[in-house]
Amino acid sequence: MRKVSFVVVGAGCRGSGYTKYIQSSPDEGEVIAVCEPIDEVRNRFGDTYNIPEELRFHDWKDILDKPKLAEAALICTQDAQHRDPAVALAGMGYHLMLEKPMAPTPEDCKVIYDAVIKNGVMLAVCHVLRYTALNIKLKEIIDSGVIGDIRDIQLIEQVGFWHQAHSYVRGNWRNEKESSSMLLAKSCHDMDILNYFIPSKCKSVSSFGSLSYFTRENQPKGAADRCTDCPRDIESKCPYSALKIYIRDRINSLDEWPVNVLTHEATEEAVMRELENGPYGRCVFACDNDVVDHQVVNLEFEGGATASFTMSAFNFAAGREVFIMGDQGALKCTETGIDHYDFLSGKKSAIPLDTGDGLITSGHGGGDFGLMGNFLNAVRNNDPSYITSGPDVSLESHLIVFAAEKARRDNTVEHL
Repeated sequence: MRKVSFVVVGAGCRGSGYTKYIQSSPDEGEVIAVCEPIDEVRNRFGDTYNIPEELRFHDWKDILDKPKLAEAALICTQDAQHRDPAVALAGMGYHLMLEKPMAPTPEDCKVIYDAVIKNGVMLAVCHVLRYTALNIKLKEIIDSGVIGDIRDIQLIEQVGFWHQAHSYVRGNWRNEKESSSMLLAKSCHDMDILNYFIPSKCKSVSSFGSLSYFTRENQPKGAADRCTDCPRDIESKCPYSALKIYIRDRINSLDEWPVNVLTHEATEEAVMRELENGPYGRCVFACDNDVVDHQVVNLEFEGGATASFTMSAFNFAAGREVFIMGDQGALKCTETGIDHYDFLSGKKSAIPLDTGDGLITSGHGGGDFGLMGNFLNAVRNNDPSYITSGPDVSLESHLIVFAAEKARRDNTVEHL
């Protein structure tokens, strides 16, 4: 097997997460260079993959004046920083694996799409749900025809109360001007997987949702704007307390996500310093967040199939639930596999999934590694068929998201 060479643009949680695949499968790929503005993150990543000092760049633009360094590039910068490196590196002939969302606006998504097509390079957008064992099996069952034609799908994304607080109230995706809408940042995965399951084009969408809870009006009387300053009798009763989320609940895993987003010094003292001074120690009712904390989207597809999607912060465990209803049978996901209900026989059968990589109910469920393996195979064999989240389907699902957001804001039904 030939190793595929690639550069990493953005070595934070997602960039370092995808490249862990190379640690488990070192014969498949090789990290040649890294572009990362934070010195500590860049050097730690460079040390992990034995990248020479001269190939550790502060700015991705630093590689534009150099000969092409590798076959592919992984772009894992913040949402609003996707377009420029994607367009420039496509122009240099790099195949691209691009973290979702493609970009925060439809115009920028189309610019990336056009650059990829013009330069004849492959693009894999990181819609990792397409690469989980569960969703691959669901797609196989749907395409087999055993449940007939899909008439309706219900999909629920349980963001999780603490995950919402971490990423979308205190964190990088809390404010649309700095990132993107909640539906785009968190749930473009879900619009994409619905588009993947239903074999016809979405023709209209409506949506409702708002920021209803994480606002100043809901701050308890007497609470401080920082959890470390909050009176103990108030802080101890708050499920969103930063002291609870980052220390009390994770005292034995301070070196893991999400705590390692705050600091890579895995001590209670270091975490406490960040909570006293940094953004993750703020009261969830006193942040500059403006993204929704719950939302529903209704979709109608050509041929009459419908789908409903619910995203909510207000649940205990992060994950997804899906119920697929055909005219000859139905599919429902469980913790261990898929239940198939056959209408003619009246029988219910369980389809187990013993893959060891997790299911849809446990988040990405092996999709990160599934995507990375497929992308490396596509580049190695010069065969884009390994990529199921290519430019055409990814642009289409992003346009559904933008239409849904317009429908939510304007209280309209949007037609694609």
